Amino acid sequence: MTSINEQPIPAARPVIGEDEIEAAVRVLRSGRVVQGPEVAAFEEGFSRLVDDRHCVAVNSGTSALHLLLLALGIGPGDEVIVPSFSFAASANAVRLVGADVVFADIEPGSFGLDPAAVEAAITPRTAAIMPVHLYGHPAAMDKLMPIADKHQLAVVEDACQAHAAALNGTPVGAFGAGGTFSFYPTKNMHSLEGGMVTTADAELARTLRLLRNQGMEQRYANEIVGANMRMTDVSAAVGRVQLGKVEGWTDQRRANAAYLDAHITAPAVTTPPVAEGARHVYHQYTVRISGDRDAAMAKLTEAGVGNAVYYPTPIHRLKPYWEPDQKAGRTWDLPETERAAAEVVSLPVHPSLTAGDLERIVAAVNSLGENL
Repeated sequence: MTSINEQPIPAARPVIGEDEIEAAVRVLRSGRVVQGPEVAAFEEGFSRLVDDRHCVAVNSGTSALHLLLLALGIGPGDEVIVPSFSFAASANAVRLVGADVVFADIEPGSFGLDPAAVEAAITPRTAAIMPVHLYGHPAAMDKLMPIADKHQLAVVEDACQAHAAALNGTPVGAFGAGGTFSFYPTKNMHSLEGGMVTTADAELARTLRLLRNQGMEQRYANEIVGANMRMTDVSAAVGRVQLGKVEGWTDQRRANAAYLDAHITAPAVTTPPVAEGARHVYHQYTVRISGDRDAAMAKLTEAGVGNAVYYPTPIHRLKPYWEPDQKAGRTWDLPETERAAAEVVSLPVHPSLTAGDLERIVAAVNSLGENL
């Protein structure tokens, strides 16, 4: 039970400091608040995280996924292979462009797409593969990219939880035709709200810039049908401040995770493995609980340790996907997805944790014992 003098440790804590506030106020006073110099500077700065790829800032991570699929020409009649163990936005973006979602199972360690399951899911209609770098661990890009090349498929990276993650030295967002990032407040870095698309293809980047701004580069000279998915300069200014801090925060997240790895000993709890060559940035520190997960979470909450399940319901079981599949007589065989959804719990790992917080987290987890 939490002591009267101890505050609960939150599962996540957005950082909005004086630097972010000052940056936002500076832009508001400037009068240049939408798609101005701050956005351009943020794009240029973020490109250094993704091997100097072109970067196109937008208003959310979902918009980033949506626009990238549109820019790649993916639409009705196409299929995109997506993990069901992810946030719904991954699949929603595919549906928003009129393409069909094909779910493939995940690897039990990384929670990313299983390359063998992806290969088995490819059909003549497959246009793209969407690996999700879930919780900050890179998907198996070293195996997925050869599969995509073999079948001439686009790779759309959902890196919305994986800023500065890498595999064998290559940063996520720099593998496929394009990568996407989210700057939601609880992400490893944020811009209050926003997203980024990354690509090595200059023409694709230009198309993305048109799509986010009503199809025009020059005012009233619309070249294609587009939308308003621009990032504000206020968001970009906050993002620029956070960009200067994200490496330090990443180091702290990784250090916090290492402490938890070394000290969690409860038999009912499996700490997150890290694949060889992977740089895990721990957007979430996600363990597996064997036994009664609800009871374990209740005990952690009583001890003042924040915890959450990301994600309790796989996407293929959500109403917008489950009901059409039921009507069509379509089923998905995703045993690792189902097992992960039933076992995972995310513990605090954010850079605001103190040494005392980490000790409390370990003590609460180890008190779970083995009889859940």
